[in-house]
Amino acid sequence: MSTRARRFGSVAAAYERYRPGYPDALVERVLAYAGRRVRTALEIGAGTGKATRAFAAHGVRVTATEPDAAMLAELRRHVPPSVTPVRASLETLATDERFDLVHAAAALHWTDPAQRWPRVAALLVPGGAFASFGGPVGLADPDLEAAVRAARGDVLPSDEVPSPDGTPSGAALQWPGTELARSPLFTDVRQERLPRRLTWPADDYVGLLGTVSAYLGLPDDARTALLARVRTALPDQVEVVVDLTLHLARLAPPTLTRRL
Repeated sequence: MSTRARRFGSVAAAYERYRPGYPDALVERVLAYAGRRVRTALEIGAGTGKATRAFAAHGVRVTATEPDAAMLAELRRHVPPSVTPVRASLETLATDERFDLVHAAAALHWTDPAQRWPRVAALLVPGGAFASFGGPVGLADPDLEAAVRAARGDVLPSDEVPSPDGTPSGAALQWPGTELARSPLFTDVRQERLPRRLTWPADDYVGLLGTVSAYLGLPDDARTALLARVRTALPDQVEVVVDLTLHLARLAPPTLTRRL
């Protein structure tokens, strides 16, 4: 787990308050793709349990892994008894259990690329499904987006997280679909987009920015001042784009893996 990823624990309560949850439509799409009843799931980097709760609400017994103690403590406060919280990363998780589903909600890019897919594959039952989903939260109004960029100025020219494998943002297949498509461990790779628009108080949008890794990398005083400048550039209510990109894949049969 990278040093940047470990910053989230310092804002665990704000993460829970301001980060949006995941809609039923997303969970239903993942479960439909699985093609059979999903009884158990392992979540990678569960954070405060936003996605954990969404899957648990559909009757899935989720083992929620999270390496940060503060984030895991926040998760424990919000998940139902059917969820098993575990302090571990994908790389350090010690278990012999195999799951119907392994999923990651805006967390997969923090995992070790050398271990990522062999570890996921080893955690799945034969034919089990993998899902990764997430997306940045942005302003729907391009003029407001430009105003925020101007307010950030030279302090934070960009708050975007680059693709881990260098895939251009305009490519038809985005990461991690690109890696999944190249891996002999997985098959039936799919990419889908779930559009969402929400109206938020500007204070909530700025609160969310305070949980983004690019902002968390700034010294406390600089971050506070920058977020105050961003807030002055916004009206009291803003429309935000909360589109989700969903990647799905299935564990390849052993015979197919051997042939490859």
